[in-house]
Amino acid sequence: MKKYKVMDGNEACSYVSYLFSELAGIYPITPASSMAEKIDELSSKGFNNLYGNPVKVVEMQSEAGAIALVHGALTSGVLATTYTASQGLLLMIPNMYKIAGECLPCVINVAARSIATHALSILGDHQDIYAVRQTGFAMLASSSVQDVMNLTAVSYLSSIDNSMPVLNFFDGFRTSHELKKIEVLDGNDLNYILNKKALDDFRNNSLLAKKVIRGTTENDDIYFQNTESRNVNYDKMPDVVNDYMQKINKITGKNYKPFNYYGDKYATKVIVAMGSVCETIKEVVDYLNNEKKENVGLVEVHLYRPFSTKYFLKALPKSVKKIAVLDRTKEAGSNGEPLYLDVVKTIKEIDAKVVVYGGRYGLASK
Repeated sequence: MKKYKVMDGNEACSYVSYLFSELAGIYPITPASSMAEKIDELSSKGFNNLYGNPVKVVEMQSEAGAIALVHGALTSGVLATTYTASQGLLLMIPNMYKIAGECLPCVINVAARSIATHALSILGDHQDIYAVRQTGFAMLASSSVQDVMNLTAVSYLSSIDNSMPVLNFFDGFRTSHELKKIEVLDGNDLNYILNKKALDDFRNNSLLAKKVIRGTTENDDIYFQNTESRNVNYDKMPDVVNDYMQKINKITGKNYKPFNYYGDKYATKVIVAMGSVCETIKEVVDYLNNEKKENVGLVEVHLYRPFSTKYFLKALPKSVKKIAVLDRTKEAGSNGEPLYLDVVKTIKEIDAKVVVYGGRYGLASK
């Protein structure tokens, strides 16, 4: 029997995150603070995770300390996680490189927020998540509170299965604090599809399980090829994410894909975007197609990193002539924002006649 509950995006994320985590290293930052608060509340009440134990919660002195705690726990074979946004996420960058380079399963949950530049703003955009795309983390985006519930599960399942850390993000305030009645995932269902062998392999490769060397220094003779050797994980990740999306689809009746298409199947004009704006774009698409008899559509990005050409082109109508890419960030000095540049490269390799436009919107939720 399906279970429904009214919750916001932060609580939806915390509910699923708690089930998969053994330790949470936390430090509060708006608008992500209530995720850690919910984890702490569930732990204090003795609520068990999928492994039969309450989550251990440790508050550190900063976000840098929180991710350092997570990194240390991961090397010891403990599934650890954290919750953050904005400058807090930026403080985690050095450890994020290490976690990705060591191929450790980890999920960082982010209520995406603007970054303090000329001034501070606590409101939502994608400046923070774009600022860490180079670290090697996979990146998964949710557009609604229900997406947060379901795709948080995909994040943890995929991370454990493929030994790759995932940045699980959704829009600060617009999604993190939006109250919606949603379908709640069952822990028994999630436990059934969890890759137990991959979890055992993670634990058996830890510092506590066997004598291994970590944190070495390498010279030019092997650093390059060791860096390239991780490509196999990135090549596999889109298929791993898609596989778990299909499993979540069977449980929920949804239709998640790395890129979801919405609109006229013969659309000539298409928007590419990610996050809560997709919910608004869908209403615009319906209006233009039904009332104005136009042929338009939306490609909704869920798996942003690794960016999969295969799944993007599967979602894109072959009839498309013009594409507008919406980026919720400003990358000063660049000749285009990040998502736009990804789409341009993908499109120009297959059809130079398709015109791709870039656009910036929604900084600090404007």
